[in-house]
Amino acid sequence: MALISEQFPVVFQSLNIGFLQTLKLFFVTLLGALPLGLIISFGSMTKFKPVQWLTRFIVWVVRGTPLMIQLLIIYYFPGLVMHNTIWGGGEDGRFIAACVAFIFNYACYFSEIYRGGIQSIPVGQDEAGLVLGMTKSQIFFKVKLLQMIKRIVPPISNEIITLVKDTSLARIIALQELIWAGQAFLKGSHGISGAIWPLFFTAVYYLAFTGILTVLLGRLEKKLEYFR
Repeated sequence: MALISEQFPVVFQSLNIGFLQTLKLFFVTLLGALPLGLIISFGSMTKFKPVQWLTRFIVWVVRGTPLMIQLLIIYYFPGLVMHNTIWGGGEDGRFIAACVAFIFNYACYFSEIYRGGIQSIPVGQDEAGLVLGMTKSQIFFKVKLLQMIKRIVPPISNEIITLVKDTSLARIIALQELIWAGQAFLKGSHGISGAIWPLFFTAVYYLAFTGILTVLLGRLEKKLEYFR
C-alpha cells in the first residue's frame, strides 16, 4: 500500500496527460464530424443518382469496417504505399491522423442519423412551405431543422457516448491517450512496471466523463420537449 501511495502522484500526472489527449481527440472529432455528417447526408439524399450511389457506398464501407482498420490504413498508407508521410512524425502527426480517421468515421454514422431525422419530417411541411413562397433552404433551416434536432438528439447522444470510449482505439497507432498512459505502467514507465491498478483509474476517468455528458445531453433533450 505504501508503494502505491508513492507511485500515485506519478501515475496521476501521466493519466491526466493521457486524458487531455483523449479530450482533444473527442472534441476535435465532434467539431468536424457533426457538420461533415450533415453534408454527407445531403449527398446520400440528393436526386443526382451518381452522387447518391457514391455517397451511400462510402458510408456503407466506413460503417461496415472496424474503426481500428481505418486508423491503421489512414496513418500508414501514405508512408508505406505513396512514400509520402503526409502526417509528419511524432505525437502531433499521430494525433492529426487519428482526428481524420475519427471525423470521417463518425461523420458517416451521423449522416445516417441526420438522414433518418430529415426524412421523418412529414412531406406536407415542404409542400406548405413552397405554397407560402419559401425556398427549399428556408424550409429546411426555418421549419425542419429544429424538429430534426429534437428527433436525432437521442441517437446522436448514444454515438457521442460511444465516441468517448472509442478514442481508446487511437492507441493502435501509438497515440498516447488515456489507456495508453495507464497501460504503460504494466510494461514499465517512469520506473514503474507490472502495475495494473492504474488501468482501474482509467475507468474512473471514462465513467466521470460519460456521466457528465449523459447529464448534459439529457438536459438538452428536455429543453427540446416542446416539439412533442
